[in-house]
Amino acid sequence: MGLLDAHLVPAVDGVAYGLLLFVVASGLSLAFGTAGVLNLSHGMLYAVGAYTGASLSDGTWGGLVLGLAAGSAVACLVGAGLSAAAFPLARRGHLAQALLTFGLALIGGDLLIAFFGADELPVRVPSALDASVSLLGHRYPAYRLCFIVMAVVLAAFGTWVLVRTRVGAAVRAAADDPQMLAASGYSPRAVHLGVLAAAGALAGAAGVLGAPIIGPGPGTSENVLMLSLVVVVLGGLRSLWATFFAAIGVGEVQTLGVSVAPGLAPYLLFAAMAAVLVLRSGFSEPAGGHDGGGPGADPLGRLVGRLGARLRRAPRKGGAAWRRAVPLLVLGAVLLALPGLLDAYALSLAGSVLALGLLAVSVTVLTGYAGLPTLGQTAPFAVGAYATANLAAAGWTVGPVQVLLSALAAAVFCAVTGPAVVRARGTTVLMITLAVGELTSAAVNEWKSVTGGADGLVGFPATQALWGGEGMVEESELYVYALVVAAVALAVTLVVLGSPAGKLLTGARGAEARMRASGHPVWRYLLVAYVGAGALAGVGGSLMVTVQQYLSPADVGFEIAAFALLAAVIGGTTSVVGALLGAGLVVATRDWVAGAWPGHGPLLLGVLFVAAVYLLPRGLAGLRGAFRGEEGAAGPPGPSQEPPAVPPSVVASAPSPAEKAAP
Repeated sequence: MGLLDAHLVPAVDGVAYGLLLFVVASGLSLAFGTAGVLNLSHGMLYAVGAYTGASLSDGTWGGLVLGLAAGSAVACLVGAGLSAAAFPLARRGHLAQALLTFGLALIGGDLLIAFFGADELPVRVPSALDASVSLLGHRYPAYRLCFIVMAVVLAAFGTWVLVRTRVGAAVRAAADDPQMLAASGYSPRAVHLGVLAAAGALAGAAGVLGAPIIGPGPGTSENVLMLSLVVVVLGGLRSLWATFFAAIGVGEVQTLGVSVAPGLAPYLLFAAMAAVLVLRSGFSEPAGGHDGGGPGADPLGRLVGRLGARLRRAPRKGGAAWRRAVPLLVLGAVLLALPGLLDAYALSLAGSVLALGLLAVSVTVLTGYAGLPTLGQTAPFAVGAYATANLAAAGWTVGPVQVLLSALAAAVFCAVTGPAVVRARGTTVLMITLAVGELTSAAVNEWKSVTGGADGLVGFPATQALWGGEGMVEESELYVYALVVAAVALAVTLVVLGSPAGKLLTGARGAEARMRASGHPVWRYLLVAYVGAGALAGVGGSLMVTVQQYLSPADVGFEIAAFALLAAVIGGTTSVVGALLGAGLVVATRDWVAGAWPGHGPLLLGVLFVAAVYLLPRGLAGLRGAFRGEEGAAGPPGPSQEPPAVPPSVVASAPSPAEKAAP
């Protein structure tokens, strides 16, 4: 009884919090499972309801009812607008929709702060609820008990609509058999609109009712979104009861878990999310593949052994190679000229572009070449960054040593987490990598002896460019160092992508079934690509620390992962130069253009997200090809497009393990 007595209040709080998340997650599940929209702006819809309800709250029942009606209606309208924005992207896959909705979330969050202010709004509840009641000998807020009742009623009503009405039947049919639904006379666009509007209304209602529990303020929408994603993943998309119990479990971890096991609570949710996703995707090779075991089956050894011979036999294509090299040469010339053209601040931004550019190129390798869209590439980026900062603090200040050890640490990290990632495909990869990134962020905040926690790291010795040199403090020195390291890292990346190893990777992405049928261990190729991309991200993290001379959790958070993915999409997802230009555009918007309009950086970045999704469906590489009048000029397709069939010669050019083992 003593244990129950000590944890009764947190346990009841967990039920209230879980029910709040259930209402929000139900809308998110509805949008994703029925309308097919991975809505990363769903937390913003919650915030719309929370701010609206808080602004109308006056301590009366009428104010509460008016706030509930107005908050739900406004969020419903925003959801309908989201439907209009996302429906044209339905054929382009979940990645384009995720980028669009993330951009809309940035825009909406900035507008909410501009309209309601940056401070957390007070919420006034009716006087009858602004009191405490006795609960098994404990005093407990009356509003929270009332909220539990209201949330149960709201959830029951939503369940009744979905299960017992014709509207609910149409919604369920849209998820199970959209062709049959269209044949029966229902408009898919109307269902899409209705589902996202209803999802917005649910989120808005949850925001109004949850505002006295989670006050509306900066950061609320992101926290609610992440927890709702965990609920949806744990509960699945097919069962409301499973979502209900998952939400209660998440609520208990967030409240009771903090008091019972405070050291583990930050990791439990996203660890469970990652585990569920991995188990659902299957920890065995997808159907049709095998490892190609036996002597000589190792792909790395085979590639290294045949690389020189293949290059010698390859036909000379000097003209095409020269044309591909021109953009790199032009970019290199511009970058070399920058120290004489820019002031110290702009030059420091250019160094940040190189660091973020390497992260974006690593995303390009995974998303464009390996077909593994990622929202968690900041995890190896963070490993490399904190490795360099701690090496410098320990006296290891030589730049090449820092870069190599940071790349090695990031590669080892990816070798450990990679098997869970490369077995999955599509949206599941996005969610697994998101979970890996969030787990890394939790470790950054909790492992204070290594990371400094929320305060970050600062004051470590400056990096030396070479052995025996002085620490670099001038912006021009730091920029030249970053440029040299980035140039070497990119040269290695381009050589690998242009080698037979790169062709195998492209073949695995475009014709995976054919590759597997030929006996190729595709998952090993993807794992090598994942580890290599992680090492490249680790180099980028090392450069960021060297250029900035400080490191904070915000430098390796979810937003940076989204920015890197945006930079890769701007470039065309298979263009290294395009990824660097995309990174430059992101940094310029975030740090330079936003400086002319202080406080509105998120709004400008959100506009950049939306514009990139609509105006650059094939990235900058696609624009260049369009100007030349070339069909399919974007090169290999981005993650939002269906990949073309890979020519049989690409697959045939890579010998299968059986061929290698043959005498």
